Amino acid sequence: MTIADTEEKRTVLQAKGLTKVYRTGEVEVHALRGIDLDLAEGELAVLLGPSGSGKSTLLNILGGLDTPTEGRLFFRGEELEGHDDRALTAYRRDHVGFVFQFYNLIPSLTARENVALVTEIARAPMDPAEALGLVGLEERLDHFPAQLSGGEQQRVAIARAIAKQPDVLLCDEPTGALDSETGILVLEAIESVNRRLGTTTALITHNRSIGGMADRVVSFADGRIVETWHNAQRQPARALSW
Repeated sequence: MTIADTEEKRTVLQAKGLTKVYRTGEVEVHALRGIDLDLAEGELAVLLGPSGSGKSTLLNILGGLDTPTEGRLFFRGEELEGHDDRALTAYRRDHVGFVFQFYNLIPSLTARENVALVTEIARAPMDPAEALGLVGLEERLDHFPAQLSGGEQQRVAIARAIAKQPDVLLCDEPTGALDSETGILVLEAIESVNRRLGTTTALITHNRSIGGMADRVVSFADGRIVETWHNAQRQPARALSW
């Protein structure tokens, strides 16, 4: 059953009319142009589009890393815009997990220790070993990043993001630095987290094939949403090809 078939699903994030304008001197760059977007509880949404289409800007605003020039953002019905830096920091810490294209692991710490950095400050964290188990790294807990492949490092980054049990997982080109086979392993980890924990997940990509694993695909161009469609059935990550 897809998100489209379950209208009772509660809205976790709601963006209304989000606009983002960057100014350099007299030059204005319109990164977002009036975005309306809802993300439902447990949904896996793929945000699709070329570089410069506004996907990362939107993700940063949804995650509290940036603020819009205009528009409103709600988390579980509460408006976030206008919150001070302390409140946005608490929102990011307590409710949002981030996964980026590059892993940002600390080289001198093991996989378990990298994940523990997050669990030490979280409200209700899972054990680091449990989080690493969810992404298939049960046997790599005490390995350092230099001893792990790129795909394994990215899965450590996913474990770190979900160990605090966030409401929302935001992934910005998580397979962008990986070959297709390794990328599939990373997508399987994201898929597992979404299905087993029910984490609302938004995944940015320029790769149209990845849209097959989503409940819903939202296509961007020039700072606007140009097309949205639901998949009648989610395709397993293992079945994707590109």
